[in-house]
Amino acid sequence: MGRRIIITEYLEMDIDESQWHCSRCDKELIDAQTNYKKGCLVYSRDPREIHNPVFEAEYNFAPDPEWVRIIEFYCPECGTQIETEYLPLGHPITHDIEIDVESLKARLDNGELEITDKRLEVRT
Repeated sequence: MGRRIIITEYLEMDIDESQWHCSRCDKELIDAQTNYKKGCLVYSRDPREIHNPVFEAEYNFAPDPEWVRIIEFYCPECGTQIETEYLPLGHPITHDIEIDVESLKARLDNGELEITDKRLEVRT
């Protein structure tokens, strides 16, 4: 196992292997140059399953399933939910995290940064 950093609650990156990992079960998801969501199981959910109408009427404060969908991303090994996003129909999955892995490796190797408990710190 290489040098690891926590990216989100359930997502880690192995810097040396340049791989995304589930932080719960350590499953390798996909290479770190690719959107981590492509390495996850994806579930498109009807928003009415989550947001019940406040009252019965044409406008009821519940998201319209013809306008929006809830996309959930799960670890394919342990089923931990890694991310959720609300997207208009037809909108591509967002690419929300992009890390320059080679630059990060260089900064760690030259001592500018260090990893403590899987967290990046500036070396003082």
